Amino acid sequence: MRITVDYDLCESNAICMAILPEVFEVREDDLLYILDEFPPEEYRSKLEEAVRRCPKQALTLED
Repeated sequence: MRITVDYDLCESNAICMAILPEVFEVREDDLLYILDEFPPEEYRSKLEEAVRRCPKQALTLED
């Protein structure tokens, strides 16, 4: 499984980071960073939630 972000859409609002800080981080430069592009399966439900709740639909979860 792989999580990707479309940086043209992303507003770095940190909703995904609030859901799963092990994978997402918004840093002082106000940009979103993916800490683990290929996260473990145990994070799937939280990743799906982050994808659903992204206000700009900038996140994609691929199998």
